[in-house]
Amino acid sequence: MEEQRVVICTDLKSELQKFLSSLTYNKLFVLTDNNTLEKCFPILQDVPAMQNATLITVKAGDTYKSVEQLSFIWSRLSNEGASRDSILLNLGGGMITDMGGFAGATFKRGIRTINVPTTLMASVDAAVGGKTGINFNGLKNEIGSFYPPLCVFVDSQFLQTLDKDNFLSGYAEMIKHGLISSEKVLTPLLQFDLNALFSNVHKATINSQLSIVNDQLTELVAQSIAVKEHIVAEDPKEKGIRKALNFGHTIGHAFESLSFIKNAPLLHGHAVAAGIICELYLSYKEVHFPMDKLSQIVYYIKENYPLFYFDCNDYERLYELMTHDKKNEGGVINFTLLANVGDVRINQDVSKDKILASLDFYRESFGI
Repeated sequence: MEEQRVVICTDLKSELQKFLSSLTYNKLFVLTDNNTLEKCFPILQDVPAMQNATLITVKAGDTYKSVEQLSFIWSRLSNEGASRDSILLNLGGGMITDMGGFAGATFKRGIRTINVPTTLMASVDAAVGGKTGINFNGLKNEIGSFYPPLCVFVDSQFLQTLDKDNFLSGYAEMIKHGLISSEKVLTPLLQFDLNALFSNVHKATINSQLSIVNDQLTELVAQSIAVKEHIVAEDPKEKGIRKALNFGHTIGHAFESLSFIKNAPLLHGHAVAAGIICELYLSYKEVHFPMDKLSQIVYYIKENYPLFYFDCNDYERLYELMTHDKKNEGGVINFTLLANVGDVRINQDVSKDKILASLDFYRESFGI
């Protein structure tokens, strides 16, 4: 798999123009959803190389990361004359970079893609690392491929378009990166003043302080991306240590799938945050993750993330959803656990009783 390039931008338009000018291609296509077409595309539309780009716009939201929408993208590419010499630029959050990446991987057996993530989730996770895919048969990212983009352009100016819930969704992945890497990465994340980003007082009257907060955020984002890049470079096809990036996701994806079944969709990162609590509990029980650190993370997530409500009647459904996880081998649910911050234990087999006990632990932690 080719190595991707990640650019932490100081001047997105000039850096994107310079990169596109260095390439040879016959047509440029830009994939957006309804939201990024309105809020983000205007930032790039006067880039000279974008003047003749063909726009493809799909419906926003993870419920639309589907075969039907993928087919629509293929149809537009085909009808507008895309070839293997074309480029597809994915401008959006994780849904767009996942689905656009998979469209690029499969159309004409592969056309080049570029990711310009517009959410924190996409910047630190979905747009980086080469995983692409769509949801299928009620399961998250069931169909997909490893297909790295030519380049990922990360610019924190897009984060100003996010509401708090979507920002927190991406921040959960950053917390995960901290947990699987080191205290040096984790501690600043737990100390960062999230409320300052969403305070009208700061935005209206203390611009210099807000600028400092944004600079700190850019540094944290860059550090989080570096954690993922390092792991992906070691294990691009997820045969070993890349499974570390799945921490919190085995149960988190089950929560997310259940939320769609209940017609109350949970943001991906909110599901991961809930999954982190459960999988830290399993880490404590199975490989002796420190209880004081577990309590610190549980407290932080409780303070910042919404409760995901489920009850005992949902346990069997949740367990069944976990059995469909892509990381499973031989029908065994395959967990990534932590013996400590940065001490990753992949391929952990956990009994059903303990998995269900972790669901109890989450509900007890939130007082349900």
